[in-house]
Amino acid sequence: PLRVSPEAPEQAAESLPSESLDCIRQAADNIRAFHEAQKDRSWFLTRDDGTILGQKISPVDRAGLYVPGGRGGDTPRISSLLMTAIPAQVAGVSEIAVVTPPRADGTLNPHILAAAHLLGIREIYRMGGAWAIGALAYGTESVSPVDVIAGPGNIWVTTAKRLVQGQVAIDMIAGPSEVLILADASANPAWIAADMLSQAEHDALASAICLTDDEALARAVLDELDRQSAALPRADIVRKSLADWSAVVLTPDMDAAVALANRVAPEHLEVLTADPWALLPRIRHAGAAFLGPYSPEPLGDYFAGPNHVLPTLGTARFSSALSVQTFCKRTSVIAASRAFAAASADAVARLARMERLEAHARSMECRKQ
Repeated sequence: PLRVSPEAPEQAAESLPSESLDCIRQAADNIRAFHEAQKDRSWFLTRDDGTILGQKISPVDRAGLYVPGGRGGDTPRISSLLMTAIPAQVAGVSEIAVVTPPRADGTLNPHILAAAHLLGIREIYRMGGAWAIGALAYGTESVSPVDVIAGPGNIWVTTAKRLVQGQVAIDMIAGPSEVLILADASANPAWIAADMLSQAEHDALASAICLTDDEALARAVLDELDRQSAALPRADIVRKSLADWSAVVLTPDMDAAVALANRVAPEHLEVLTADPWALLPRIRHAGAAFLGPYSPEPLGDYFAGPNHVLPTLGTARFSSALSVQTFCKRTSVIAASRAFAAASADAVARLARMERLEAHARSMECRKQ
């Protein structure tokens, strides 16, 4: 069956080492604490004439979460489950459905099931790719349709999300992963290279860029990339990413580097300078900013708490990370007093007649009688 049996998540959790479960719990706690702070509140304003105006925050009824499996379900994105499910739970979504690609034998990776168990998620389906997005958007005989679809995926998943947008809400249209590093002479070139490679191993289309105003550092980073990439299990993917989509760029000064970073609007921005906080006010476009030498991108991807589902391909110019708000709606509330309606009637009627909408005008004028 497409749907995982109710007892499978608990059985998977029992099969894993306690150390693995503890890591998932710690990450989940950090992610939940961060997203609890994101919650919006409903609010109301009362005018002197008794009119009440406000905004009511409500969660959607049902969310569908796509969790990539990668390589036939053998490289499960546990972190993506945490990063999508926890904001939905914090928002108050009552029904959460998870879809993730099965392995060759039809089973799901136990780490995904164990994480779902720790989060209390019981509706899990063995399916991936574009057809999984279609099932969530339109529903099938065995899968109920959802209101929001969230979670990263490959180009087929992303294209499917683009096609169903409007039928349902989606978190964002995301492309390959990317990191841009701003570095000065104080930065450690071995650490810069390690951080660039952590993105390059995602995908041959991933991008890893370092902008620096120090030529010696630039050359040292290039040497480190050569040395470290040779020892990686996914060296073939890394080399293609570095060759096609990555660069170490020497800029005349850090002002030029910051200006260029804002034009790129990267998904992940690391600031490895002597005073990273001094640059933060000038960073206008980035999905997430990682400040200082002890804030590598993987710390944010897995553990720190902020969401790792981030805008890519320059969309950080106008888009934001997946959040609690992804799963919420805002409803305007208007409760006008008799005095306000009567006092406003003539102005509203005049505006309506300017637009040639006579019934609108009469709807207001009858309140004066």
